Amino acid sequence: MRSWRLLPALVLLAAPTMVQAAQPLRMEIDPGSANGMGTALRMLLALSAVALIPAALLATTSFVRIVVVLSFLRNAMGTQSMPPTQVLMAMALFLTVAIMAPVGTEFYGKSLGPYMDGHIAAGEAVERGSKPLRTFMLRQTRTADLALFYNISGASRPTVPQQVQMHLLLPAFMISELRTAFEMGFIIYMPFLLIDLVVASVLMAMGMVMVPPAMIGLPIKIMLFVLADGWNVLVSSLVRSFS
Repeated sequence: MRSWRLLPALVLLAAPTMVQAAQPLRMEIDPGSANGMGTALRMLLALSAVALIPAALLATTSFVRIVVVLSFLRNAMGTQSMPPTQVLMAMALFLTVAIMAPVGTEFYGKSLGPYMDGHIAAGEAVERGSKPLRTFMLRQTRTADLALFYNISGASRPTVPQQVQMHLLLPAFMISELRTAFEMGFIIYMPFLLIDLVVASVLMAMGMVMVPPAMIGLPIKIMLFVLADGWNVLVSSLVRSFS
């Protein structure tokens, strides 16, 4: 699926100013001249765009939902720092690449590839490339969340998906992703909470009030999670939730 092309695709979408600033620059900059100030401003915009790339990856992909759900799982099991945060982040990143690969492939074929070959200008590349990403984000965004930010900004409501403004779609998409992640986290929490309640009740009935329920419940939760093939079920549910 050429999923490695997703990163440059997202870079171009997140930083259109960086594409415009990637023109040949003069090394001699005269701050007193208009050209010198323009060159310095383009360099500043390019550096700012590079700094915003991680935020763009969080805001425009499936990363937020995945990492929040994995964090809920770790807290529900009560395994402290296992799996380590680095492992969860790596899993979330590679799952994001797998899920966003079709969007990245379409973006490369219609926007980034022709732009790199010199067939289209930067503005047209950004316009073409925003379509597949907008389609993906709109599919995951609730209408109520999108309407919230349109009400806040006072902008007129769009009549077709192509008219949805990206700067309003981004926060609406993130709110919708967090809502969905919390719903999935609640479902994950319930079986483990039930195990904790049962273990605590049994220990109290046996008079073993000094034994921490978490010490007994942790191996039981791990065993049941492994026997139920929990990782396979969880990852499958996460991937299918974006379909």
